[in-house]
Order: sequence, then C-alpha cells, then structure tokens
Amino acid sequence: MEGARFGEALAGRAPDAAAWRWWAGNPPVGTGWSRPGVLRKINPAEKARRGRIEADMASQTVDWRSSLPGEVQGGAVAIGNFDGAHRGHAALIAELRARARAVGGPAVALTFDPHPLQFLRPERALPLLTTPAERARLLHELGADHVVILRTGPDLLHLTAAEFFEQVVREHLGARHVVEGPNFGFGRNREGNLDTLADLCRAAGIGLTVVAPRTIDGVEVSSSRVRAALLRGDVEQTTTLLGRPYRLPGVVGTGQRRGRTIGFPTANLESAATLVPGDGVYAVRAQLGDGGNWPAAANVGPNPTFAEQERKVEAHLIGFAGELYGQPIALDFLGRLREVRPFGSVVELIEQLRRDVEEARQWPAPPLPPLA
Repeated sequence: MEGARFGEALAGRAPDAAAWRWWAGNPPVGTGWSRPGVLRKINPAEKARRGRIEADMASQTVDWRSSLPGEVQGGAVAIGNFDGAHRGHAALIAELRARARAVGGPAVALTFDPHPLQFLRPERALPLLTTPAERARLLHELGADHVVILRTGPDLLHLTAAEFFEQVVREHLGARHVVEGPNFGFGRNREGNLDTLADLCRAAGIGLTVVAPRTIDGVEVSSSRVRAALLRGDVEQTTTLLGRPYRLPGVVGTGQRRGRTIGFPTANLESAATLVPGDGVYAVRAQLGDGGNWPAAANVGPNPTFAEQERKVEAHLIGFAGELYGQPIALDFLGRLREVRPFGSVVELIEQLRRDVEEARQWPAPPLPPLA
C-alpha cells in the first residue's frame, strides 16, 4: 500500500491494525526539502532531471503573483486552509487524486500562511492544529502531488472571487478540475461560494467536484471538532478524527529541574506553535530532532502539589538518558491517564508518577511520522 492509498483508506474508515502495521514498516519518504513552499515526493534522480526551478520553488513560501513550474500546472486543484489535515480533508484529497488522474495532471493542494483570519482579525483567530510545514507534509502523505502555500497579505485578501479564480486558479495553476467541500468560500470577505465557483468553472470549461462532508457518529469531521476534543483532553477521539495521534511540536526549555530530584526528570516543551491539549496526564510518544522516539508520560497544566499555577507541558521520557535542552521535540498524544490534582506529600506524588509511567509504557504505540 503506498502513501496515497493509506490516505484514501483514512478517508473512508478508521485506521485498522493492518494499516498501522503497514505504516510502521513503510515510513513516509522524505522530500529532502525543509522549508515550506511546493513540496513533492521525488527521488534524487527525478529531482536532478527536473532541474533547479522546482527545487527553488520548494525553498520558500510562494507569493500569489509568482509563476509556478509546469509540474504544478494542468491538473486538479483543491483550495483550503486544511488545518489539522483531518479525515474530512483525507476524503477530499482522495477525490482530488482521482480527478487528477482523470485529467492526466498533478493533484495540487493550495493553502495559505498565515491563516487569513490571523491576518484579518487576529483577536478572533483560534490556535492552529498544524504548523504550515506539518500541514504540507500531511497533505502530501494523504496523496497530494504538490502542496502550494500562498503567502497571505493585503493584496491577496483584496482579490474578488472572480479575480482569485482568474489569476490564481486559471493563470498560475492552469487548473483543469477543482475539488472542494460544501462550505467553500473564497475572495474578498468570502464573497464567493460554491455557486460562484460553479459559474466560474462552467464559463472556463473547468470541471468541479464537491465532496460531501465526512461524518463520525453522525457528526461532521471538522477542525473545530478536533479542537473541542483536544481542549477537553479527549485525545483518543482526536486520533479518530485525525486518523493519527495529535502532534504538539516545540523546543525543550529549562524548567525547575525538580523532576530530577524525585527520580522523574522531564523535558519541558516550550514555544508550542499549535493548540495545547486540555489539562491532564497523558500517555504520549516523544520524537526528538535526531529521529529517536520514546514512550513518555506528559503532564499538561499546573503543578498543584508544589503550589505552581503556571500552565506547562512536561514529559518524562521513559528509558531516556541524556541532555535535551534546546533540542526540537514533538509529543504525539495517545491517551489521557488522569486529571491533574494535588497530592498530600512528595512520597504520594512519586507513587502516582510510578503508576503513570508504567501505564504510559504499556500504552500501544502507533507508528510515528518523521519530525517536520
């Protein structure tokens, strides 16, 4: 099963044991490109053959006026924020691939950075579920041949729906088919909707497919639903909605180092760029920048036993010995063990931590994608 087929499987059902086993034995192939832009899985020979233009495009976020290489043009296009790259997005990307094959072109996911709401109304912007680089990687693994990230700015946001369609979809992407969900809106103040898009596509001779929402337990899968599950600490529900464990990336900072004195040293995750789950103690997998990954128990929230009210993310990496300060780290949340609560003594806390660590150690570990 190749990566695209795995994405299509997630679009239709929860990942089963066979799918997880396949993923563990066939880790995603890296693109070789570390910065956002146009990302595509290619082998070194193919990359060399295509020359420098695509590699140059891959090294930067793309201005909406920029010309795109021919490899990105003439296919099927899906436009959206794709925050979280959840199973609803997986269904859309699976259809995108099918339409791209039908027209004989690439499957292109077009997204934005920063999120338009962060630019227009930052006070109303919600924490994101994925960084731009992680979002691009996930969309690629779901089956997009290319992920194009447009730099969000006043000029782009001022385009009318017709101008955006003409200048971006037709001229720069040369789209032959467009694939969208039912809630699609585009153009200045989201003036364009599906009816607008249908009229523009019809006039331009471009095909249009609308993908029905994915539902689980009768409720639509959405980024808002993922956020709500995370905030209440229901990370197992989050895994169901995403098709993978939720990942929180950051950098290991300097904490109180109290954990060392009681036998449970912790890595303190700082500079979290995405939504932090609700308070609780969790079973997680910690992936380090060097590619190593470890079972871990993580505490999200304050430390009431020591009268500390500051909200932190601290993870005890089970079996790890070494220095982590300043290194990138990502925590994949597998399950919630218990709530955060004060203990009557340090001895009582230590006894509970031992139980937490043992439970986290035995938690089934899904395969991990590489740190983006």
